[in-house]
Amino acid sequence: MKRIKIKELLSSSPVGSDVTVKGWVRTKRGNKNIAFIALNDGSTINNIQVVVDIPDFDENLLKDISIGACICVKGKLVESHGQGQAVELNAKEIFLYGKADADTYPLQKKGHSMEFMREIAHLRFRTNTFGAVFRIRHAMAFAIHKYFNDKGFFYLHTPIITGSDTEGAGEMFHVTTMDLNNIPKGENKTVDYSTDFFGKETNLTVSGQLEGELGAMALGDIYTFGPTFRAENSNTPRHLAEFWMIEPEMAFYDIRDNMDLAEDFLKYLIRYALDNCKEDLEFLNSMIDKNLLERLNFVISNEFVRLSYTEAVDILTAADRKWDYPVGWGRDLQAEHERYLVEQHFKRPVILTDYPKEIKAFYMKQNDDGKTVKAMDVLFPGIGEIIGGSQREEIYEKLLARIREMKLKEQDYWWYLETRKYGTAPHSGFGLGFERLILFITGMSNIRDVIPFPRTPKNAEF
Repeated sequence: MKRIKIKELLSSSPVGSDVTVKGWVRTKRGNKNIAFIALNDGSTINNIQVVVDIPDFDENLLKDISIGACICVKGKLVESHGQGQAVELNAKEIFLYGKADADTYPLQKKGHSMEFMREIAHLRFRTNTFGAVFRIRHAMAFAIHKYFNDKGFFYLHTPIITGSDTEGAGEMFHVTTMDLNNIPKGENKTVDYSTDFFGKETNLTVSGQLEGELGAMALGDIYTFGPTFRAENSNTPRHLAEFWMIEPEMAFYDIRDNMDLAEDFLKYLIRYALDNCKEDLEFLNSMIDKNLLERLNFVISNEFVRLSYTEAVDILTAADRKWDYPVGWGRDLQAEHERYLVEQHFKRPVILTDYPKEIKAFYMKQNDDGKTVKAMDVLFPGIGEIIGGSQREEIYEKLLARIREMKLKEQDYWWYLETRKYGTAPHSGFGLGFERLILFITGMSNIRDVIPFPRTPKNAEF
């Protein structure tokens, strides 16, 4: 008999049908005559209750069926007389795939801290919380592709290994095949990269944006969705060394078009989650964040406030409160400032624009005032910045001057500059950190808990 997934069984299988289910034991209870097994296969947060008449089964088999064991059950679906489920499965045959030692299995039926769960990331998928998180993560990845596909965007695969630094920050992971115990040096005692695999210094990418712009200059509208890397020694609940980014780039978009797309995109994703991840979100709302559903609905039902960085600084300066980080024109805003604007001042999501050019990347289009650029940051409740983007500088002379001003290696960007020489056009784009999005949609408080295997300083386990 073909296996049926528990999600399908609970939604479409009629009472009285013979079915086969397979999964992992969540709980087992009962007495000397009857046992009740809660079985879960990961397809849904809900378990199927398996009712076992103990005299009908081998005693040794039943002893081996403990929490964490993997089993196959064949039986008849019947109405349940117990609370919490409409149907249950009367077991006729049970096959044990794999035992789980009851004395050593880490996920016993009790509360476990998130810190402990990170130590057993290979098993945390089996809990209700992480099952819900990673089903939602899948749904959001699918929704992202669907959104852009339906709008006529093309999915562009940009390189993971790169010779350029998009942000100009220098905090990148180096890629090399050289013997680290015998690194070749040139006459001036610097590393001789000519002997390395690529013949030049290369790194793991911090962004696919620059290459994405090249695609947009021919295909019109593109997006990237892939892993990115930052070698920042940041041990915070909001930072990872390896994370995923969604980066659309659009020809002929100005900063207003960019903001419109970002707002529409975020609202679409949240609506998709509310429509397609209902049970998982209700569980997380109950167990992790009591205000989760209210916050998600709040975002999709309100227009985002739009104001300039300068206006935001004025609001923050006038606020009657003490900041941990100082506020002033020319300073980058911190999470406490961003959250104040969203959660207390406007009580709505906010898009900030026109930042000082000195605190933004070289590729952002300069405003006529000579001091600010056409940048935009989307700020959300509970999280602060969730999207960062800009209209890109399309004028060759201005872009070249900015590269030189920031003391970047001009030769590393020759190909990027050439797009401004051959048929340049206004264009814009933004980046959405996928894990930041999942943090917001799940209500989880630490970014390490929304990616399967977090990569952080001094941690590359699993």
